[in-house]
Amino acid sequence: MYVGMQGDRKMGRAWKIIFFSLLWSSCLALEGGMLTPKESRSREIKELNGVWMFRADFSKTRNTGFEQRWFTKSLSESGPVIDMPVPASFNDITQDPRLRDFIGWVWYEKEVWVPQRWTAVDSGQRVVLRVGSAHYNSIAWVNGAQVTQHEGGHLPFEADITRLVQSNPSQPCRITIAVNNTLSLHTLPPGSIQYMSDETKYPAGYFVQNTNFDFFNYAGLHRPVLLYTTPKAYIDDITVTTDFADSTGVVNYVVSIKGSSNPSVTVALSDKEGSVVATASGPAGMLKVVDVNLWWPYLMHENPGYLYSLEVHMTAKSGSSQYEDYYTVPVGIRTVRVTSHQFLINSKPFYFHGVNKHEDSDIRGKGLDWPLIVKDFNLLQWLGANSFRTSHYPYAEEILDMCDRLGIVVIDECPGVGIKDIRSFGNESLAHHLIVMEELVRRDKNRPSVVMWSVANEPNAELAPADYYFKSVITRTKSLDPTRPVTFVSNSNFNRDKGAPYVDVICVNSYFSWYHDPGHLEVIQIQLNTQFEDWYKKYQKPIIQSEYGADVVPGLHSDPPMMFTEEYQKIVLQEYHAVFDRKRKEYVVGELIWNFADFMTAQNTIRVVGNKKGIFSRQRQPKTGAFILRDRYWKLANETRRLAARYP
Repeated sequence: MYVGMQGDRKMGRAWKIIFFSLLWSSCLALEGGMLTPKESRSREIKELNGVWMFRADFSKTRNTGFEQRWFTKSLSESGPVIDMPVPASFNDITQDPRLRDFIGWVWYEKEVWVPQRWTAVDSGQRVVLRVGSAHYNSIAWVNGAQVTQHEGGHLPFEADITRLVQSNPSQPCRITIAVNNTLSLHTLPPGSIQYMSDETKYPAGYFVQNTNFDFFNYAGLHRPVLLYTTPKAYIDDITVTTDFADSTGVVNYVVSIKGSSNPSVTVALSDKEGSVVATASGPAGMLKVVDVNLWWPYLMHENPGYLYSLEVHMTAKSGSSQYEDYYTVPVGIRTVRVTSHQFLINSKPFYFHGVNKHEDSDIRGKGLDWPLIVKDFNLLQWLGANSFRTSHYPYAEEILDMCDRLGIVVIDECPGVGIKDIRSFGNESLAHHLIVMEELVRRDKNRPSVVMWSVANEPNAELAPADYYFKSVITRTKSLDPTRPVTFVSNSNFNRDKGAPYVDVICVNSYFSWYHDPGHLEVIQIQLNTQFEDWYKKYQKPIIQSEYGADVVPGLHSDPPMMFTEEYQKIVLQEYHAVFDRKRKEYVVGELIWNFADFMTAQNTIRVVGNKKGIFSRQRQPKTGAFILRDRYWKLANETRRLAARYP
């Protein structure tokens, strides 16, 4: 289904019940795995990144593209098109102000040649179209035939297009993707469309997109689009869990095969040097690793981010054909456990000293950009940060690959930000939220860097429906993955937060002397100390300060310190740190600065070209706060290693 800017058609109560039942059923059991595409002896990849044809539907209804069936022919035949890079957000690419804040359907198209060895009817190959992320609602066609639809940004979706590419191998394959960034009360994140009907103030049909989050609503094809192959009988999914006892590691695995009812499966686990350390056969089993190298966080061990490689080999018959498939999963052997006052990785106390981030940069918006990714990880290591939260949505798989390799710990957050309106706590919203969590867990379940799931950021958790809503989401997430704790990030009153009873770790945001008592640095320690004592006394759970900070205009100075100056940010950090140092001896298990770097927001009277709370500028140049944190984080890292060495 797709909707125009006039919104959904009203449905009768009976249809709503049927619709919700279908959504609920789908969220309980989404079909298929979502393994990251990789080349192997049996698989190939063809990236479709580069310049695509692009057209925004500027019609009042935003539905002209569907009415005129733009997907049935070359997009250039529908009217004027422009060049658009993929991956990238479309908002900042052109000089057209209409496109920067555009809400509605945009259309992408690219013609590609599919290799002949893929398209032969007797090739024994599947050809799959995969989109890494499109914000928000997407529909894809191949040669005019719809192949998939996906609701929600930040997570991948794909479709088997074998039949379509094999039906006409002598012609290029035309891929069309329509993307709509409209947010409603039932999307994640939620939003609403507001129509301005007073024609003495606004043009006819004028509307705006309202949101309750503080980052720019970038849109487009944000991550790579590609084609990949598998054999017709293939490895569809792999689930890995790990444990250890003394010096012996344990890797439990489950392999799902599609296309054959009687496959043969073997697995081999290799160390970093390529030596096989354990083997097994069968679609499920356990591997034991003698003298195991555990996966440790960055700066907690001299050899952080140690990864084994689990190669899965499948052979299968289907009819008279024989198929063979290979897929390799990186495996970090580690455990995660939470007590009433500690967060334990490999049975040793772990303290989060890290950052919150955004996928955000000049020109490309939220588009995946390798130079920026590598630069950010260099800065994280320079800073001495051991962790970050994927605020406020799942980050690209490429980013999490680097976290796995480098030992950067991740709190993996879904796009549940800005859930403020009571109508966003209803059954339709809940059903979608459950689907999103299943998609997120399915994508990231094997990653050693991911140590905790976050199901929301700063929801209106004091509303009565929040109790059932978050109990349902958290319970479902734990059933999908019993090996990791679950949290959500709160800025509610500790005594009225309806979701806090269900989380494993309390994550709390506060901005004392900024949004509260602005300019009064002297209140920070009193209010922060009270905050921690109130939350811990009520819930008896470890606490992470998941956000704190202050806006800084780079190069702006004042003594005595004034808001927006580098001196003011410095004092804010130091006042918070004084309390952290007292409370981390008791039950505070982490501190994540807001934010790693400045980022773009919607235009308003409190934002001067974006949010300036970064310790780095948007161009990744350090402010004074970066040096304060670097000095602190390296000291904390040394303390953590000394404590881990003493801990049994």
